[in-house]
Amino acid sequence: MIQLELAGENGLILYLPAEISGKNLNQLQQLQQQIRLLLGEQLQELLPSYASLLIVLKPAHQGVLAIKALLEQQLTLSATVSEQQGQLVLLPVYYHNAWDLDLVAKRAGLTTAEVIELHQAMEYRVYAIGFAPGFAYLSELDARLATPRLKSPRAKVPKGAVAIADRQTAVYPAESPGGWNILGLCPTPLFKPENTGTAETLMPFVVGDRVRFQSISREEFLALGGQLPQELC
Repeated sequence: MIQLELAGENGLILYLPAEISGKNLNQLQQLQQQIRLLLGEQLQELLPSYASLLIVLKPAHQGVLAIKALLEQQLTLSATVSEQQGQLVLLPVYYHNAWDLDLVAKRAGLTTAEVIELHQAMEYRVYAIGFAPGFAYLSELDARLATPRLKSPRAKVPKGAVAIADRQTAVYPAESPGGWNILGLCPTPLFKPENTGTAETLMPFVVGDRVRFQSISREEFLALGGQLPQELC
């Protein structure tokens, strides 16, 4: 079921059932293709989330109510939606127990080596991008690694921190506060504001892409341009 609501004079929000699922992700990608075809030059931007899609119109559009009526008539959901693979993005990680790696391992009844192996064995989908530019919410983590957020968030999480919370994983694109469990560091820049143009040039992934992590050594991390926080120097 598709629900459309107004979001100001230049926008609409499309809602699917409120759940985090591959089905929603695939249906949102299918709907984005339909919307691009239906609106053409009137469309400015599409911003997907777990179960919603913000449709931003250019100022010179035919009228938000007319577009809402058009979309309600024309948008369809297929009973079965094939998974759209998206590009595969490999992210190197220097795993280190300076933060929460040991804690996650003890909670799961695993060794730190097993945690690292499980974390990098999965292929994750980019479900949404938010919190900060370049912060991709990736699902789903192996159930054995599911770990609740920290009771007291850190005031400062280092740039590139690879972390998990519940059954999701992510990489912090910049230094910021955060309450996820940190497993290691990624040297790959996830947001390049100096690049202009589309999301593809600002970030290495978009919603729907696939991500895999690859364990690297300290030396490889530094060679790739990674910077170690003071406590690891």
